[in-house]
Amino acid sequence: MAEEKKLHIAMYPWFAMGHLTSFLHISNKLAERGHIISFYIPTKTQSKLLSFNLHPHLISFIPINVPHVEGLPPGSETTSDVPFHLLPFLMTAMDLTRPQLELSLQNLKPQFIFFDFTHWVPQTACRFGIRSICYVTVSPATLCFLISSDRELSEVNPLTEADLLEPKPGFPSSYIKFKSHEARNLVKLTENEFGSGISFHKRQQISLNDSDAIAFKTSREMEGIYSDYVAEKWGKTVILAGPVVPEKPKSVLEGETAAFLSKFEKGSVVYCAFGSECVLAKEQFQELVLGLELTNRPFLVALKPPIGFETVDSALPDGFKRRVGSRGMVHGGWVQQHLILSHGSVGCFVTHCGSGSLLEAMVNECQMVLVPNVGDQFINARIMSVCTAVEAVMDKDSRVGEEVRANHKKWRDFLLSEGLEDSYIDAFINKLYGLIST
Repeated sequence: MAEEKKLHIAMYPWFAMGHLTSFLHISNKLAERGHIISFYIPTKTQSKLLSFNLHPHLISFIPINVPHVEGLPPGSETTSDVPFHLLPFLMTAMDLTRPQLELSLQNLKPQFIFFDFTHWVPQTACRFGIRSICYVTVSPATLCFLISSDRELSEVNPLTEADLLEPKPGFPSSYIKFKSHEARNLVKLTENEFGSGISFHKRQQISLNDSDAIAFKTSREMEGIYSDYVAEKWGKTVILAGPVVPEKPKSVLEGETAAFLSKFEKGSVVYCAFGSECVLAKEQFQELVLGLELTNRPFLVALKPPIGFETVDSALPDGFKRRVGSRGMVHGGWVQQHLILSHGSVGCFVTHCGSGSLLEAMVNECQMVLVPNVGDQFINARIMSVCTAVEAVMDKDSRVGEEVRANHKKWRDFLLSEGLEDSYIDAFINKLYGLIST
């Protein structure tokens, strides 16, 4: 492989921080081996990810101007800029970047483009002789449970709640299934318009069906049976990149977050974050922070302002800040999560179960409390199968907590085991070479 010509790979992830960082993690692994990466990113968002680009001489950020779409707040670029119900408009704006991407690809002529939600990318790539890789940020189990490879959905044949209550025939596990309220919400999300004139489910069907290969950030040891199921159902090459454990960025934790965490002893802080897309109702938000208050432990919360509020401070319960004092901190913007989770004072992570957040937690020592909110997060939580009470995972004298910590340590040791990452990334690159030689 060392004698092969280095690859040039373009990256075009959905404009959400979790997707952008996930694509940047695999970019770092590929650039570490000398491959060239052209990473498309919204113009103003570049500054947030500069420190995570570990190979700036090989990974070039290419700015994308996100067009304004009626209904979006001015200047919106990523999901962190808009409430959840406006995400379809952001997807419409991303679809409107197609002319920019086509012109750039025509000039750069990479061998590959990695994408996820922009279902039109395979068609565009094919015009220029570029191979398209649908790089899926959710788990293989989630993908093959939620998205049908062969059923053509339409107004007369829609996805139904019954479709999600039980696994499809041949699905590898009978333990993964949705409850009625979860299935009902998922049907609404996947069948609603996501971008102009197309549902989320249809968008994903086209992305998977038209791509040259499907790739996941996982290992055979953890999800091999689900990866094989995807390959069988879609008749596609499925490439596993391994866990793609993110390396520590060049930056260090700074500002008030660093100052806050430094005040507390090892493993004592509860950190709570639900990702860049989740927006809670006022009642949910207040119940959550009141629950953290009742733990009598120091806590750091990173959540978007709840529905109807401009700031998190304006939504806090009466008297909350006075009662909590310096023991708690509630932040309403983007935070350096990877650095927070690796901080010695953080002992517990209350998470929405996004795949990126789970991996970041798994390779650190903090324990997890799983609070799935939507979509793939419910399946991620079932796959993780860990205790859901803060006291159980943090209490050193708890038998349940002891079992959870032991299981966490087993998988952390596996994910960080010597040679695991290298073997997967090398095999991943070999598969890419194989695709351009056929």
